[in-house]
Amino acid sequence: MRVLIKSALLFHPSHPLHGKKTDILIADGIILRIGDAIEDDSARVVSSGNLCLSAGWVDCFANFCDPGEEYKETLESGARAAAAGGYTDVMIVPNTTPEIQNKSQVQYVIEKSRPTPVNIHPIGAVTMKTAGEQLTEMYDMASSGAVAFSDGLKPIQSSGIMQKALEYLLAIRGVLIQLPDDKTIGTHGQMNEGVVSTRLGMQGKPALSEELMIARDIELVRYTQSSVHFTGVSTAKSIALIDAAKKEGLNVTCSVTPYHLCFCDEDLADYDTTLKVNPPLRTAADRDAIREAVKSGVVDCIASHHLPQDYDHKVCEFEKAAFGMETLESVFGAIRSVGISADRFVEMQTQRAREIFGLSPVKIKEGAKAVLTLFDPDCEYVFSESDIQSMSKNNGFAGKTLKGKVIGIINKDGLFLSDTK
Repeated sequence: MRVLIKSALLFHPSHPLHGKKTDILIADGIILRIGDAIEDDSARVVSSGNLCLSAGWVDCFANFCDPGEEYKETLESGARAAAAGGYTDVMIVPNTTPEIQNKSQVQYVIEKSRPTPVNIHPIGAVTMKTAGEQLTEMYDMASSGAVAFSDGLKPIQSSGIMQKALEYLLAIRGVLIQLPDDKTIGTHGQMNEGVVSTRLGMQGKPALSEELMIARDIELVRYTQSSVHFTGVSTAKSIALIDAAKKEGLNVTCSVTPYHLCFCDEDLADYDTTLKVNPPLRTAADRDAIREAVKSGVVDCIASHHLPQDYDHKVCEFEKAAFGMETLESVFGAIRSVGISADRFVEMQTQRAREIFGLSPVKIKEGAKAVLTLFDPDCEYVFSESDIQSMSKNNGFAGKTLKGKVIGIINKDGLFLSDTK
C-alpha cells in the first residue's frame, strides 16, 4: 500500500523539519521520501487544512479484558479503539483471566495481537494472580516480551513484597508500575472523601490512601535504587511528593489520566456512574494542580486508564456500579480541551513514554518504518457514542465538546483512519 501525506506540520523535536510542513511518501510501511511537492498517482493521499504528524503515540496503562472478559473488550476491539485515539502502541495491564503472569500468557497477547493495527505490549504481573503474595518469574516474561511489570488494578499492598519486586527488577532493569492505593484506608469508598461526598451521602476514599502509598514506595525506591512509575496520580500532595523525589534524583516517574485532568468530585453531583473511577475524582484544586504538573513537566505522560465496563455494570445505582471508564478514543481531545499544548502532549506520548519503558524510538526519516500519528490539534467537535470503537460505551466525555481530532495512524504497513466526526 502506498500513502502520500500532503503538507503535514511535523511534530518531532529532533527532526530538522520540526515545526515545518512537509510531504511524506510511504510504501509497504516504509518511508520512501520526505520533502516538498511530492507526487505519486498510485498513492492514497491524506491531506486536510490543519494536518499534523508525529511519531506514533504510546499509552502505558489500558485494560483489554482478553482473555476472560471478552464481552467487555477483546484485543481486536481494544486495538480499534486505540487506533481511533491515535495510538500505535498500547501497554495492557495483567488483570485478565488467567492473569498475564508467565511467558505463555505474554506470548498469547503478542501473537493474538499481531494482525491488529496497534502494537500491543503486555505488562507482566508482579505477583501470582496479582494477589500480592508470591513473586512471578519476571525474568522469563521480560525475555518473552513483557515491557514492564505491575499488578495493574490491584496495587501491591505489602511493603516486603514491593521491596523484593524492586530488587528483582533492578537486576533486569525493569520498571514497576504502581497504581497507588492503600486498600486498608477508605476500603468501601465510592468517591473522594470531602465536602461533596458528605453532601451526597457517599462513603469517601481519602486522598491519604494514595499519598501514603506514594510516600512508602518512594522510600523503597530510595532503599533499592530501583525504578517505579506511579500511574493514576490524582492529588496535589502526590504530585509534590513525586516532584521532590525527582529533584532528589530517584528513579521515579508518573502518569495521570485524562479524566483527572478534566473532572473533579463536584461533577458527581448527579451521581453519574460513568465518572465512578479509581482513584476517584478529587477536588477542583487537585485537578488544577495536576494540570499545572503536566504543563511544567513533573508529570511524564498521560495514561488512558482505559477500563471498559459492560452496560449492566454502569447503568445501575452508584454504589453498585463498577469503577472505570472507557477512554482511548477521547484522550487527545480531552487533554487539548483543558489547555495542554499539542507539543507537550506529543512529547509525553512519544519520546518520554518510550524512554521510560524502553520502547524502540521512532525515526521519521527515509528508509525507516512508518510508525506515525496524524491529527488536527485545533479541530472542535462533539464527541459522541458513535465515535467509540470499543465494545463498551462507558465514556464520560460522550456529549462533550472536545478540541483536538485524531485523523488516523500509519503502522504495521497500513493506514488506519479514525471514524471521529
